[in-house]
Amino acid sequence: MSDELLDLITRGVTIFDLGRPMFKGMPQSANHPQFSHSLPRRHGDMVRADGGSAANDLIVTGTHVGTHIDALAHVSHDGRLFDGSDAQQSAVGGRFMDLGVHTIAPMIRRGLLLDVASTLGHEVCPPGYEITREDLDATLARQGVTPARGDVLLVRSGWGRHFDEGTEAYAGTESGVPGVGEAGARWLVEHGAFAVGADTIAFERLAPRGGHALLPAHRVLLVESGVYIIEAMSLDALATAQVYEFTFILTPLNLVGATGSPVRPLAVVLDA
Repeated sequence: MSDELLDLITRGVTIFDLGRPMFKGMPQSANHPQFSHSLPRRHGDMVRADGGSAANDLIVTGTHVGTHIDALAHVSHDGRLFDGSDAQQSAVGGRFMDLGVHTIAPMIRRGLLLDVASTLGHEVCPPGYEITREDLDATLARQGVTPARGDVLLVRSGWGRHFDEGTEAYAGTESGVPGVGEAGARWLVEHGAFAVGADTIAFERLAPRGGHALLPAHRVLLVESGVYIIEAMSLDALATAQVYEFTFILTPLNLVGATGSPVRPLAVVLDA
């Protein structure tokens, strides 16, 4: 794409990158394979007759690492997926063909930031704090926004600032992590969310030293309601700019049968 065409497309808009950088050693859940990046071929390993050389990469990663989206095949309850199918039988052949991430169409939708941390007067919600229905209602009132069916609703706790402090701080295994619980997840469903996202390692309130023992929000959203989940998002720039409504753009990798995919979501806002 030429610089002139890119300038024409982006003129008059501000783009917020809501994805985290992916690098070896980045904070991630211990439940998923570690991200690794290496150069199996380096410049100079092979030089063509004309002097040209190339480098290439090998990436090994879980699909729920970094900023990523959960497909509906990711979580089951009592042995059943969202469509009522048997979770074990659905994976025969090593792929979820009906509810895998390849079935998620590219998203271009209205997005809303729900900056709960600011509503509560916090830079960061306390560790292990459960974001309540009342907190979410108060956030809508403070920001003057109203969700509509099909929106993408992003819940900011402020916990994202711990990403740069490493896995121990961001994962919050000892401290706990703020987020919605079952009641908050039902609130999001009742308000018509097509997908939801958060600035935490899991879209859940995680109890201190509780880890991922119980994930009621995942059950309500993925299994009961068919609402996609986006985790480990970067939301502070939107909050600082007080941008609460935007065009949300996201495309998963077309990984046939996978339970999730790394993503780089964008929030696009028309300049005043």
